[in-house]
Amino acid sequence: MSAAPPSTALIDRVTNISDFIWGGSWDGVEVSPIPPMVIVLLGIGLWIMIGLRFYPIVKLGSAITGLFRGRKTAGAGEISPFAALSTALSGQVGTGNLAGVATAIALGGPGAVFWMWITALVGMALGFAEGSLAIRYREKTPDGTWRGGPMTYITQGLGPKWTWLAILFCLGTLFSALVTGNSIQSNEVASGLNELFGIERWLGGIIVAVAVFVVIIGGIKSIGSIAEKVVPFMAAAYIAMALVALILNFTDLPETFGRIFAGAFNTQSASGGFAGAAIIIAIRAGVARGLFSNESGQGSTPIAHAVAQTDDPEQQGRMAMLGTFIDTIVICTMTALVILTVEGNFTHTLADGTVEQVRHVWQSDLGTTQLSGFVTTSGAFAAAFPYAVGGIPLGTLIASVALILFVFTTLLTWSYYGERAITFIYDRIPGASAGGEKILHIIWRVIWCIGIYVGATQPSQLVWRLGDISNAAMALPNLIALAALSGVVFALARGNRTAGKDHHIDPRDD
Repeated sequence: MSAAPPSTALIDRVTNISDFIWGGSWDGVEVSPIPPMVIVLLGIGLWIMIGLRFYPIVKLGSAITGLFRGRKTAGAGEISPFAALSTALSGQVGTGNLAGVATAIALGGPGAVFWMWITALVGMALGFAEGSLAIRYREKTPDGTWRGGPMTYITQGLGPKWTWLAILFCLGTLFSALVTGNSIQSNEVASGLNELFGIERWLGGIIVAVAVFVVIIGGIKSIGSIAEKVVPFMAAAYIAMALVALILNFTDLPETFGRIFAGAFNTQSASGGFAGAAIIIAIRAGVARGLFSNESGQGSTPIAHAVAQTDDPEQQGRMAMLGTFIDTIVICTMTALVILTVEGNFTHTLADGTVEQVRHVWQSDLGTTQLSGFVTTSGAFAAAFPYAVGGIPLGTLIASVALILFVFTTLLTWSYYGERAITFIYDRIPGASAGGEKILHIIWRVIWCIGIYVGATQPSQLVWRLGDISNAAMALPNLIALAALSGVVFALARGNRTAGKDHHIDPRDD
């Protein structure tokens, strides 16, 4: 019942495009010493960080202390500021936090973790920009609901002449939603269900699709309600278990941090390449997986933050930057440290077929680029908690349950992101109507759930590389808009709630 696997040639072509965008190489030959998307993402992120006078770092403490005040509503919107953050986090905290970190380490070595941290720090500036602009420029439909995101702050902040950029962003969002927010998530949760219960991948896809449809049929309020209850609990529980695993392997932590910092600046040649190639590989893996995990600059989270019940752009900007901090600096770091630190009995097959014993899962066959993903993280937790529960190592049970919860909430939120993108495009078609939009929403939700089944049966290497491409397609239009509106962002950070020009466009009567 599973879909036919794609050809090796297709996987190779997709990998080649991904390598160019994030690695600066084409057909294995270096084209750019610094990958194109790394230049754009870190360049614009640093510009905004400097323009904000390092606001995300300076204000981090006060943002954390004010986190739970976000449960109170203080303005127009659909859900509380905290629920908006939880919804955004439910999209951010997904398979990237478990499988993505393992893939980054496999592609770029331990040094990739350092560049994930750098991406997160820069990403906090991008997150603040997105969250604040989402509140500054949003629209209220005639039926009283609020909505917004990059497509809205592009058209209202930059003007109708920039509608083409908003459309481009929406197309990238649909591409990224179906690959990053759907196929990769369902692919990894199918692995988790298979490892945990022995369920066939196609059947796991159907089970998850049905569960997702039950929630998303209720729209953003239903998604926000589930996210507000599930996300804080699952994040806290996962962090607690990771901390226990690290405490049990405390003596190995100094060696782990040494590997991370040494690998981040390894000037040795990699695979016969130029001197410094190892650094580029680490940067590429760290930045690509960092963006995949925290989505800063990608333009997804402001779609959730736009419906927060607040009239203060600065407050929601702080919430958005906290999402990046929690996702990458906290949760991804916990996963990375567990993978790099926990010791166990692992094996690695050499080129001549000889099998050797290794201490850590990331050095084993489970940590190779072909196999890395959830199985790597699961293997590390199984080594930390080997006690069997119903014949399954406790660590495997922990990792699998965390994955299922993380992925389930990500699938909910990304379905809404895709829905908002397709709605924005539809509303600009002559003859668009309220009834047509409702039908479109139902069709999209059905397609979304079918996509979960299809994604669950695809090779992980294909969907991960397609995810790299789709992330770039979505991020680039948004990053252009953030750069163009950076002056508004700087003013919003200073407390000017009405900064910037208003190019208000009345939404279609729906």
